[in-house]
Formats: sequence, C-alpha cells, structure tokens
Amino acid sequence: MSLAYSIKEGLLGFRRAKFASVASTSAMAVALILIGLFWMVSSKAQEVSTALQARVGEMEIFLSDNADDNLGQALHRRVEATRGIESAEYVSRADAMQVFEDDFGDGSQDFFDQPFLPPSIRARVTRAYSNEDSLESLRAQFISWSRVDDAVYNKTLLAQVQRNLRAVTTLGLVLGAMVVFASIFLVANTVRLTIYARRLLIRTMKLVGATDSFVQRPFVVEGILQGLIAAVAATVVVAVVQRILMAWLAGFGMEPWGLGQVFGLVAGMLVLGAALGWLGSFLAARRFVKRVALH
Repeated sequence: MSLAYSIKEGLLGFRRAKFASVASTSAMAVALILIGLFWMVSSKAQEVSTALQARVGEMEIFLSDNADDNLGQALHRRVEATRGIESAEYVSRADAMQVFEDDFGDGSQDFFDQPFLPPSIRARVTRAYSNEDSLESLRAQFISWSRVDDAVYNKTLLAQVQRNLRAVTTLGLVLGAMVVFASIFLVANTVRLTIYARRLLIRTMKLVGATDSFVQRPFVVEGILQGLIAAVAATVVVAVVQRILMAWLAGFGMEPWGLGQVFGLVAGMLVLGAALGWLGSFLAARRFVKRVALH
C-alpha cells in the first residue's frame, strides 16, 4: 500500500507543480545531454587514438642481401607466427625497387646499375604490443634471427603518440568528472526548489504523523520519472547531434555508430537518468523534509 501510494503521489506531482516539474526535468535533460555529448566525443577520440597507435606500431624487418624469395617467405611465415604480431607482409627486392621508383619518379632507375634495396618484412603489432618496451623486445628477437640484418620502427613518433594519449586520457577523466559533478549539483538544486514549492504539503503530512521516509518516497519516485523523461529527450538530442556530426566528418573516414553503440547510448541514458533523478530527489528530499518546522 505504501509503495502504491508513493507511485501514485509521484505521478500526481507532475500536475500539482507543473512548472517545478518541467524545470527539474529540463535540468536533468541538460545534464544528460552534456554527459552524452562528452561520451560521444570521448568515444570517437578513443577510436582515433586506437587507430593512430595501431598505425604507429609497425616494424620493418630488413633481410640480408643474399636472402632469396624462398627464404624471405619462410621468414615471413615465422614473423606472422610470432606472438604480438597482428599481420605481416613480405616485400621482395623487386617490390622494394618498385616502391622506390614510385616515390622518386621514373628517372630514379638512372641512379643505380643493379638492385640495391634488400627484401624486407613489414609487420604490424597488436594493440597490446604498441608500446616501446614490447617493440624493443620484438626487435631484439628479430635481429637475433639468421639472415636478418636489422629491424626498425618509428621510435620518436611512438613516444609522442603515447604522451599525447596519456594527456588526452587524463584530460578526459578530469572533464568527465567535472561534468558529472556539475550535473548532480544542478539536478539536486533544481529538485530542492521543486520540494520547497510543496513545503506546505510536507508540513501538513508531518503534522498528521507521516514519517520522514514516507514523505520522501513520492518525491523520489517523481525524481526517477523525471530522470527517465529527461533521458529520452537527451537521447534524441545526442542521436541527432551524432548523426549531423558523422555526416560532416564522413570525409575523414569516421564510421557511424553501430547497433551496439546505439543500444549502449539508450540503455546508458535511461540508467543514468533514473540514477540522477533518484540521487537528486533523495538528497534534496531527505535534507529538506528534516528541516520543515511543525509550528
């Protein structure tokens, strides 16, 4: 009976204080939109960072000049089977010469009488191995093989990318925490105004013997409902912004959201909206109800 009464009173609260309910719901919608947009930008930034780190995590293994294609193919298969290698490509001496001619023009063959570029193997490491320690370990392993002259990777660029990734991650965590705390503060203050508008009703209920928890429950239910409504509105806004943004960034190779990401957005918004509504209304109601004087 108490739960049914709380739900009924929570629903009636929308009609009794329409302005306050709209203000509280709007505040939560704004907070959720901020969080949703931040999550959207952060997820895309993480995708770009992951792709950049994977691109940097490449190593070229140069073979001896006397290594023929059969030996090169055998070493290529051995590299592919090495732990931490995602994929590998064998570049023969003829392929290397073709790349050289493509880079330096048709007249480049006039500068040499015979092929001078060694065969090589281009290996791309997995994301877990895209760091300096792992790449150094792989390099030491490869150069210890017979018929391998050297193994190189862009050490300077890798270090710079890792520094930038750490900076972006730290900045994202700080900004995310600020957005969440600002959202909770905004919701709690708006809900506090909503409850203050019904101070006479609260005082009457306490005069007839209602306990503090009994008085608080309808406000908590109303806060959760407001949070769910705000979550639906915020989801629509974030989805529209994401669609516009992806259409604008289509030329940069940015992929639109898949079904899993859309489902994650909807579920996350609903859960977060209900949590914000519950937390804001619970904190505000508990604090205000105890302060209501009975005389």
